[in-house]
Amino acid sequence: MSADKHVLRGRTAVVTGAARGVGKAVARQLAERGAHVALLGLEEEALAEVAAGLPTPSQHWHVDVTDDAAMSAAAEGIRSRLGRVAIVVANAGVAEGGPFADSDPDTWRRVIEVNLVGSSITARAFLPDLLGTRGYYLQIASLASIGAAPMMSAYCASKAGVESFAQSLRAEVSPRGVGVGTAYLNWTDTDMIRDADQHAVLRELRAHMPRPARKVYPVEEVAEALVRAVERRAPTVYIPGWLRNVQAVRALLPGLVTRLSRQELMRSDFSSTGLLGDGGRAAVSGRRV
Repeated sequence: MSADKHVLRGRTAVVTGAARGVGKAVARQLAERGAHVALLGLEEEALAEVAAGLPTPSQHWHVDVTDDAAMSAAAEGIRSRLGRVAIVVANAGVAEGGPFADSDPDTWRRVIEVNLVGSSITARAFLPDLLGTRGYYLQIASLASIGAAPMMSAYCASKAGVESFAQSLRAEVSPRGVGVGTAYLNWTDTDMIRDADQHAVLRELRAHMPRPARKVYPVEEVAEALVRAVERRAPTVYIPGWLRNVQAVRALLPGLVTRLSRQELMRSDFSSTGLLGDGGRAAVSGRRV
């Protein structure tokens, strides 16, 4: 347990994409440290089950992070039921793999909407509370924010976007006492990654990455590192820690990735994966029309 285990006690935390995977594990660890947690997402039954199992006053909201009005309403509901928000973990995300030329435009756009636009809507909805509580916003990014990979154009574009968004937001709100952090994650053992391994395009992509970059990390280990970052109000967190070193050579990555793609990935024909993970399928069924 962190030496800062009392820092979060009694504070209200919001976690998006909290029905499963990283979001679920982060919500649990925040609650174990005494935070009151609002769980947001599209899988209502799963959200309710997670909320019911937490040890602190916690509730769930069935909401699409790309819906401005619904997110504003959720923020008001959280404020009235759990108090002003002091912590936001913008975790909701979906992915798609496959050649861009063959990608479905709606699916490609949905990845951008959930991962990037949804993060901005999340920040907009809760920023008034964070300004009042001098709170902390943690944006879940990715190794894909640092080095784009072939066959994942929408995901890489969205994660590069959230990295830039978080950096810009940090510069704006830091003088007003709000902390903004960016979490760079590698492969984590979630439904999304297990789904990815069922598709040749992403299975091959991971197989041809350098050995340390292929490793899949336990979700509880990732969540613990994220919650420690929340406790410290860290501007960045890298999971695993060696990802920090990739920042120093990121200018070299496009050429390296292109050369690897010519040698390996372009030898085969790959098809699109569609949206990955149960959360991704819920995003399609919950899409506004």
